[in-house]
Amino acid sequence: MRRLVSLAATTALLSACTVGPSYDGPPPVGSAATQRGHFARAGDAALVAAPGVARWWEGLGDPTLTRLVDEALAQSPQVEIAQGRIREARAKLDQGRANLLPNISATAIYAHARLPGTGIGNSDSGSGEDNGGDDASAVNFYNIGATASWEPDIFGAGRRRVSAARATVEQRYADLADAQVALSAQVAQTYVNLRDAQERTRLNALSSEKQRRSLDLTRQRYAAGTASRLMVERLQTQKESTDAQNIPLSAQVAMYKDALAVLTGRVPGELDAMLGDSGPVPAPPAQVPIGDPAALIAQRPDIRSAERALAASTENIGVQKTRMFPGISFTGILGLGGTRPGDVFDPDKLAALLIPQLMWPILDFGRIKGAVREAEGQRDTAQGQYRQTVLAALQDAEDSLARFGATRQQLAGLIRSQRSAGIAATLNRQRFEAGTSTLIDQLDIERQELSAISAVSQARAQLTIDYIAVQKALGLGWTMPDAGQKSQDVVERGQGGQ
Repeated sequence: MRRLVSLAATTALLSACTVGPSYDGPPPVGSAATQRGHFARAGDAALVAAPGVARWWEGLGDPTLTRLVDEALAQSPQVEIAQGRIREARAKLDQGRANLLPNISATAIYAHARLPGTGIGNSDSGSGEDNGGDDASAVNFYNIGATASWEPDIFGAGRRRVSAARATVEQRYADLADAQVALSAQVAQTYVNLRDAQERTRLNALSSEKQRRSLDLTRQRYAAGTASRLMVERLQTQKESTDAQNIPLSAQVAMYKDALAVLTGRVPGELDAMLGDSGPVPAPPAQVPIGDPAALIAQRPDIRSAERALAASTENIGVQKTRMFPGISFTGILGLGGTRPGDVFDPDKLAALLIPQLMWPILDFGRIKGAVREAEGQRDTAQGQYRQTVLAALQDAEDSLARFGATRQQLAGLIRSQRSAGIAATLNRQRFEAGTSTLIDQLDIERQELSAISAVSQARAQLTIDYIAVQKALGLGWTMPDAGQKSQDVVERGQGGQ
């Protein structure tokens, strides 16, 4: 008994040891950007250094868009896939924790053996059978009990596996958040493209109508001999070109509606009635809060996912290194039994067996060292991927901010052009009413004004799309589980949008 107690105490003391490198956090990346305290391309006056709004799509002021994003975050297959991967990781974590504990199994055994020449059990010689002079004996054995096995985590391999599995669970939650970020941006961009295509279809129809009227008037003048055939053909070509633009626009409207249906977990065509034939293009807010590079690194879920992958790969190095050291396992058997069925109910027939086993890979021809080097290489790869993810995120943010600022300047110029076109149309209308300008000239000027309006409309849509890209680059649009909320409940509900 003393030996068993001493062995157990020694095992418990050794179990406090942990082999392998400890994870001390990710390497510093982007320190120049974080020390600067602001984005290099955030020179636009509309950009303010304040924390971003998580449910940024509500700032666009479009109830239909808000409904679409919320439904997509709750029902999209993309979110469902990410949730399934979380469940897989959590199950693996539970298995790792359970492997640290003993394994106990109930057993019921019946054995019949014929043992020649042993003299054990009842001899068959008196049965009248010819045994050929062989002193054969038959024995029956009955036993009911339990078998237990346990491998103490002496050098921390099991604890390392649990830590790696926990990091993987956290990585899968970050992947879910990243899916929410991408999905909310994709829904919003598709919706803006839909409204832009619908608006361009409407403006294109107005332009086509003005061209038709100009063509009719020119034909009348041609019939009267006051216009050339060239003028008629030129206007005919312009009208046919304008009419032809409606064909791809109609196809784009249908495709955007189908894309929104699929993104929200529906079949194509199911949202046609809700989306209608037209609607205003949502505009971004007057001020866009963007925070700073440090906030970006902290809140972008793809960076968090890469960091957790680095943590898991670091833990795996320790798992492989423990294979170099000896391991001990215990197998115990406890039960009641004997050579008769009734023995399983006799407390005097209690049998117990404890089998300790020591294992040490003395000669493996470099297999374990190779596995350690492989794990270290995987850690180095994960570290490089983390650095690449951070740098790519910073570039994504800077590029999106630059595009947003450039589009705002472009829109301002197009608005000035539209204003000039409107003034020109008004002045020429006065000339037409005074009889110093023709209706054809007036219709042509009005068509030019419609072209300027269309250019402004497209620029406004592009500005909103660039605003959405900024929100995606900042890593906004995901939900963090509440501190007192069970993670499994969050996974089951799949609620999106922070």
